[in-house]
Amino acid sequence: MLKLAGYADRLSVRPGETISFKLSNATGAPVKAELVRVICADPNPAGPGIREEKLAVEFPEMTIAEHPVPRGSHGTVDLGDTLAALGDFTLVLTVQPTRLPDATSAILAVDGLGDGLVLTFDGAARLAAHLGEVTVTTEPLTIRQWVDVALTFDHATGQLRLAWRPVTAAADWRSTETTGLKAAAVKVPAVLTIAAAAPSSPLATFDGRIENPQFYARVLSADECAASRTSQAPLADPLFAFDFARETTTSTLVDTGPNGLTGRLVNHPARAMRSSRWSGHEMCWRHAPGEYAAIHFHSDDMTDCGWPKALDWQVPADLKSGCYALRIAAGGEADNIPFFVPPPKGRPTAKIAVLVSTFTYTVYANHSRPEFRLSQRWREGWLSQAAEWNAYPHNPGDHPEYALSTYNDHVDGAGISISSWHRPMLNVRVGYITYPFPDIRASGLRHYPADTHLHTWLEDQGYDFDIITDFELHHEGLDLLKDYTVVMTGSHPEYHTREMLDALEAYRDAGGRFMYLGGNGFYWKIALDPERDGIVEIRRGEGGIRAWAAEPGEYYNQFDGEYGGLWRRNGRPPQNLVGVGFSAQGNFVGSHYVVDAQARESRAAWILAGLDGATFGGHGLSGHGAAGFELDRADKNLGTPP
Repeated sequence: MLKLAGYADRLSVRPGETISFKLSNATGAPVKAELVRVICADPNPAGPGIREEKLAVEFPEMTIAEHPVPRGSHGTVDLGDTLAALGDFTLVLTVQPTRLPDATSAILAVDGLGDGLVLTFDGAARLAAHLGEVTVTTEPLTIRQWVDVALTFDHATGQLRLAWRPVTAAADWRSTETTGLKAAAVKVPAVLTIAAAAPSSPLATFDGRIENPQFYARVLSADECAASRTSQAPLADPLFAFDFARETTTSTLVDTGPNGLTGRLVNHPARAMRSSRWSGHEMCWRHAPGEYAAIHFHSDDMTDCGWPKALDWQVPADLKSGCYALRIAAGGEADNIPFFVPPPKGRPTAKIAVLVSTFTYTVYANHSRPEFRLSQRWREGWLSQAAEWNAYPHNPGDHPEYALSTYNDHVDGAGISISSWHRPMLNVRVGYITYPFPDIRASGLRHYPADTHLHTWLEDQGYDFDIITDFELHHEGLDLLKDYTVVMTGSHPEYHTREMLDALEAYRDAGGRFMYLGGNGFYWKIALDPERDGIVEIRRGEGGIRAWAAEPGEYYNQFDGEYGGLWRRNGRPPQNLVGVGFSAQGNFVGSHYVVDAQARESRAAWILAGLDGATFGGHGLSGHGAAGFELDRADKNLGTPP
């Protein structure tokens, strides 16, 4: 972990509202903090350099402790006194391990049943049931194979029996058992943890899919165990029977048994996942929920560090709209936490609005580039350039503890589909370099630092402008835009919700001037967590240049139940909004544009005023050219106007 790091509870905050900062400090020194307005976040000494204005805000030195990062998605349920009179019992569930753990991972644990009941999966691919000091173990299983599991305890004989079978039509149960155990005393309240050994920390987290655990206060026969797995409803009178196909869009776990327990998920595992009996007849989980009754847990899921608040700041009513950052320092370490201040709601302070792509920033947050991990030359170039320019020194490739981006994979090889801003986002930092170019002095910027080039130019040219973000656009729609003469994007407005596209189209069609100043824009469709701001989902299905592909049948978002993937495959290609759309990707270098002679005779000729040559844009700090890396094209079949 970084010795000093932080994040904010939001990426945009209006005048009069309060933003909270969460910090972790392992230096042992007091933390000093200051607020700055960020004009340029590019550390390249050949350009404007990092330009900031310190705000007249004084914070006292703070004593901040180091805080852990609780990685690993899991579920937790307060069982109360549900198990109080327990003697015999049977636990049944279906599981698909997707990775051999380095040590032992926990599939399910009951704290309060004796010294603890834990079902585990270990590095030898074996399931094991632990009750107190007694353990029964299966033979090695096959990774990514669905397995029905039944664990029974007969208190009269003291037999603990672990049975399992592959989920195939002809599979028979196999089992191991031990005898001589005494009935386990129940400690009230008991707690059920799913995909971890304990809810705090969490401990021994599991990589794989789990389907509908059920618990009975009797010993079930083999036929009853099988029936509990194939039926859409539990057998009679379970103590609990969780149906993971219910409340899919939420973090709630629903118990269909008579006790009506409710559980909650932590760190956003993947829901709307194909379960053991998926037939392929339906591709949408809403149409066949019983075939999507699995949750895919990962030991590296993390959507909230959960650090305590270190600092609150109420934005002054008269603060200028713009880009800001909290700078912190302690014991020779430093960090900066960017955020944005739109104007007061319904009261623009300029005629120009710059739309900041905070959802795209979040989707890319902590992108660990393969070049950094796999190429020593590339890695050394990045580190040396960052040091030479006094740029942001930390790369996500060295810090997976803060969870990686949706352009990376989980440790079991599944693509990461959910991202959050409730954690340090190392590539959303003043001075962060994406691509090293130590020999040619190119900035190598993407996203937040790259977008500040536009802010710097507008400021230097004397234009007044407001900063607005994806968050406000999604929630306020056309009302946010209607009073602006012109709305500009940054360099890479790639990820959007339906509400955002609706608002931009309505603004354009009502006569608003919409300037798309990036590439690869309006490409992917995202969904937002309905329970909490700052958590974004992307399903990369059926087409497009993508870092990973969603599995067949898993193209529909868990957060809203809608078909995900490309906006083009949802009937809204970017050409229909802005005339051009993503076509090709290359290296991070640029070239020039060629002026079409007819353009100088068109009603848009004013755009070329001051450009007298046959080409333009063959220069620049980031890539040394305006046209490059990700290219858009006109396509009348997709909506480019005549």
